[in-house]
Amino acid sequence: MIAQGVNVTARCDECGGVLIRDMGQRIDQGQLWWGTDGSCTACPNAWCEQEASGATPEVIRQALLAEHGAARLRLAEHRASLAPVLRVLREVLHLPLGEARAMADTLTRAGLLGTWVEMEFLAEALRRRSVTTTVETGLT
Repeated sequence: MIAQGVNVTARCDECGGVLIRDMGQRIDQGQLWWGTDGSCTACPNAWCEQEASGATPEVIRQALLAEHGAARLRLAEHRASLAPVLRVLREVLHLPLGEARAMADTLTRAGLLGTWVEMEFLAEALRRRSVTTTVETGLT
């Protein structure tokens, strides 16, 4: 399983104590999951939330990027056929054709940036379509 997480502290809305939030992303059974749970060190305030559909909340993405840096997904072969790339981007990210074309263009030039888990998720989908990729990590 591919996973990445981060702990973030904040002020508890209930009592003003220290709230510890554990946030992250993972790939499990071919799906991209995000999750967050939190608990206060001074009161019973606690929760747990996870989901495998929809986009990861931006607060989680930004915390992961701040802690671990960005990852860049690139095509290993610049002459790769764009047909399977477009198919993956449309199927996995549910993009209309125009947006998928723009993203494929970025992928072939500079590469796509995101969290490590997001880029590995796309890389796995591309590899299933015989598109060879590389993922660079720790970019700031």
